[in-house]
Amino acid sequence: MRELIYFIATSIDGQIADAEGDTSAFSADADYLSTLAREFPESLPAHIREALGATLDPATARWDTVVMGRRTYEPALVAGIESPYAPLTEVVVSRTLSPSLRPGAPRIARDAVALVRELKRAPGTGIWLCGGGELAASLAHEIDRLLVKVNPIILGRGRPLVDGPAIAGRWRLEGVERLSADVVLLDYARER
Repeated sequence: MRELIYFIATSIDGQIADAEGDTSAFSADADYLSTLAREFPESLPAHIREALGATLDPATARWDTVVMGRRTYEPALVAGIESPYAPLTEVVVSRTLSPSLRPGAPRIARDAVALVRELKRAPGTGIWLCGGGELAASLAHEIDRLLVKVNPIILGRGRPLVDGPAIAGRWRLEGVERLSADVVLLDYARER
């Protein structure tokens, strides 16, 4: 069965954005973006991946599907980018967006838990939970792995990593990696 992987950037104090949803305080340093392009090319929007000269090899990608909430998807849509993570299979969980019939457009889903359970049973590699905190809370019991990029900033108030009830259960630290720009990647697996 496929894993749901919550791969997300946070501040030291566990915020994924400031109170207005702005993420510009997180590292956008050239070395850091190059590290992401090399180690996690599937996590970069296609236009950024292209600008960095990164290639996405489906045979080595950690995930082939991305699930995101409406607020995570909207900046791309506002910029005229309908499919930000192509060629990944993209799904937007939203109660307000209308389903698109255009080929290549992200699938719109209303029920996050049913969607993820369906995706887990389907063939493929991992499923990336891209954001945000409310969606993570609704999928708390479905998350199998946390890959948290802890940025060297403190936001104080903002949008938490999980915006709702705590994710039940224990997590096992599987790895710690220092990325560039003093960002630390924490890899936790859910203990089942």
